[in-house]
Amino acid sequence: MRNIFILISIFLSMASAHEYKTVFDCNAKDMSYVASRMVLVERTMDMIEKNGDSVNFAITLHGSCAKIVSKDYDLIVKDDEIKSAELAQAELIKLDKRGVKIVVCAMSLNANAIDESSVIPSVKISPNSFLDTIKYQNDGYALMVFE
Repeated sequence: MRNIFILISIFLSMASAHEYKTVFDCNAKDMSYVASRMVLVERTMDMIEKNGDSVNFAITLHGSCAKIVSKDYDLIVKDDEIKSAELAQAELIKLDKRGVKIVVCAMSLNANAIDESSVIPSVKISPNSFLDTIKYQNDGYALMVFE
């Protein structure tokens, strides 16, 4: 009887768990703001998982935000933003290791003079990240915008 109670309890706790599906769309220019948002994404993941729920997050990067995926970000961001870009990229790498899908726009790489070969590993390069963002929304992901 006790085993049945335990199984029912486990089933009920699993049935009440939620999946948080969100795509974070980053087009911000201010590297300190971008870094703070990447930290916030990680903290949000921590809070959700602490409550026993699961996350299914993606980040789409375009415009000036695309700079944080470059191995050579220090050559393309303003000198006073290098530390923030470094933090943003470090957070992005941590998020990737936690399963967050990361997509950068090829047009934005081109606009920022970033060669595709200098993009950090595991970042998917999309011909147009708007298409990815739309697909995520069509698949039920909530949209959070960083501008």
